[in-house]
Amino acid sequence: MTTITSQEMNFLIFRYLHESGFTHSAFVLGYEAGLYKSSIDGNSVPTGALISFVQKGLQYLEMEANLNDDGTEVDGDFSLLQPVDLLTKDMMELRMMIKEKRSKVEREKEKEKEKEREKEREKEREREKERERERERQEREKERERERERVERERDREREKEKEREKERERDRSEREKERDEKIKVKAEEPRGAPSGDQMEVASGVPLQGNEISHADVTILEGHTSEVFICAWSPSGSLLASGSGDSTARIWTIGDVLPGNSASAPKPLVLKHFKGKTNEKSKDVTTLDWNGEGTLLATGSYDGQARIWSKDGELKNTLNKHKGPIFSLKWNKKGDCLLSGSVDKTAIIWDAKTGDVKQQFEYHTAPTLDVDWRNNLSFATCSTDKMIYVCKLGDTRPVKVFQGHQDEVNAIKWDPTGTLLASCSDDYTAKIWSLKQDRCLHDLKEHTKEIYTIKWSPTGPGSANPNRDLVLAR
Repeated sequence: MTTITSQEMNFLIFRYLHESGFTHSAFVLGYEAGLYKSSIDGNSVPTGALISFVQKGLQYLEMEANLNDDGTEVDGDFSLLQPVDLLTKDMMELRMMIKEKRSKVEREKEKEKEKEREKEREKEREREKERERERERQEREKERERERERVERERDREREKEKEREKERERDRSEREKERDEKIKVKAEEPRGAPSGDQMEVASGVPLQGNEISHADVTILEGHTSEVFICAWSPSGSLLASGSGDSTARIWTIGDVLPGNSASAPKPLVLKHFKGKTNEKSKDVTTLDWNGEGTLLATGSYDGQARIWSKDGELKNTLNKHKGPIFSLKWNKKGDCLLSGSVDKTAIIWDAKTGDVKQQFEYHTAPTLDVDWRNNLSFATCSTDKMIYVCKLGDTRPVKVFQGHQDEVNAIKWDPTGTLLASCSDDYTAKIWSLKQDRCLHDLKEHTKEIYTIKWSPTGPGSANPNRDLVLAR
């Protein structure tokens, strides 16, 4: 007799959870059951395999219960049983239930005509209810249309008011400029021995203007059909890339968009990560990054594949090696290597030109959440195992190991000089590390919740603003 192994059953349950939209539960089961190590070819398992398997088992029990003890067919019609009975009762009890059902057939036939008439009356009532619901739906639609028109009128009035307020602010600024010029003119005509108090009043009398952003200055880019997980500006400045749960990345040309006019935004280039007419949840675009010249865009998705695209939307290469979702993807400064971190606990350096794997780093004992280049050859990784490793292309062991976080390390970032590494964690802290010592230089504990992202300012040594202080945002 053919049997099913526990690994095969776990894989069927994993597929069922994934197909039902329970992606987090599927991920936890897949991780704890070690399915990424499985030799099972997922493409050979049909959709709905677990449901089909269970249904066939229940049908077999149902057919067996409708036979005599010796396996011969019984007189009478085939009797259907409830799934809960098939799951909770033995074969003797099931056959007794079928006998009881068949004894009721004659009594039910006598009531059949009345039931048919009642069904017809019920259908008529349902049709009347449906007509009533349709009338109500049409009325609600009309009401929504009236509400949309009202909201649009309110927006138009608000835009007009904003224009008036802007004109009023402009008039106020002009008046203040005139007053300041008059005071300066009066000061210039005063004798040299006159006190300078008025001049100080002129300098301090000009109020600071707040950077209020009006609705008219906001442009909304619409096109994705699911959550947008990440976006990144191209170094060229005019292109914006976005990645979404709709299994696509999109490249938007922003340079010619008029502020506040979403309708003027050109249609984006759509980079599809699926084949066919519908998207696949396993191909959610979870991360993306431009190369230094802004000519290539790399994307990572939930299916464990990294892809390299031209800025014109042409797929240049598909990188297959990871066995789990890719959560982080970074180009090195030179642009010849691509670094990826995955739920399969590894980080990989890829040859950006050929798509070959230069080296795979298997140091973490749990999913790799973030990676960041230190220079063109070395980088750092962090993981849910609370560890941070500094690695180098060609080395088989970590250059440095940082240990100190008490929970999952969500993100890491090198400063412009590549000497300081910042990290943030679910333990509510951010830490700053140096390659010169094992313990962290600074332990920042002001947050009261998990910290998910961290960023250095483009200032200080090694940046375009070396004379300004280096700042860390978290």
